Amino acid sequence: MDSLNLDEPHSMGTTIIGVTYDGGVVLGADSRTSTGVYVANRASDKITQLTDNVYVCRSGSAADSQIVSDYVRYFLHQHTIQLGQPATVKVAANLVRLLSYNNKNMLQTGLIVGGWDKYEGGKIYGIPLGGTILEQPFAIGGSGSSYLYGFFDQAWKEGMTKEEAESLMVKAVSLAIARDGASGGVVRTVTINADGVTRNFYPGDTLPLWHEEIPAQNSLLDILSAPSPEPMSM
Repeated sequence: MDSLNLDEPHSMGTTIIGVTYDGGVVLGADSRTSTGVYVANRASDKITQLTDNVYVCRSGSAADSQIVSDYVRYFLHQHTIQLGQPATVKVAANLVRLLSYNNKNMLQTGLIVGGWDKYEGGKIYGIPLGGTILEQPFAIGGSGSSYLYGFFDQAWKEGMTKEEAESLMVKAVSLAIARDGASGGVVRTVTINADGVTRNFYPGDTLPLWHEEIPAQNSLLDILSAPSPEPMSM
């Protein structure tokens, strides 16, 4: 038990993803928040609202990502009042970038900003550690992202439908959960387009199982008697 330090900083562990599709964006994340090897929260919500049309996926230090999100939400609220119209995705992402860069020696958080506005449509911006900003057709972050780069090179395509993007998101997060010990729990997605925002929730026991994963069981006896899993299929 010596290695189980419950006073360690809370880390998102995390798999976060943002994907553009023909008409909007889909953001997705797992729900595991860890403190060292201890799971502090198995159903956390890592997709945070900044404005009505812009959301952010948070990874890294939970405290750092929350305070950046809170500051950006406050500034964007002031911005919206002054302009009399919603902030664009680019403005929101650049505010996140400004705070991340100016405080890069103190913050340990990587963020993905996604949303829709009437000027540029659906946009995804990645803001990794250090405060760089990258506009991308898709962005992945967190500890689980290491397992997904090759998958996205193969699976992402231009002009996907909303349903294709949502399906890709759930498949990608479940693949990361299968390999990354710091990712787990449920899958949450947020779809943003001209019609508004739709949130979806996928419980852990409904996610696809991949190579050597064991199905959810109610009893240890069920696990011991369960057959070997089928090989994964793409």
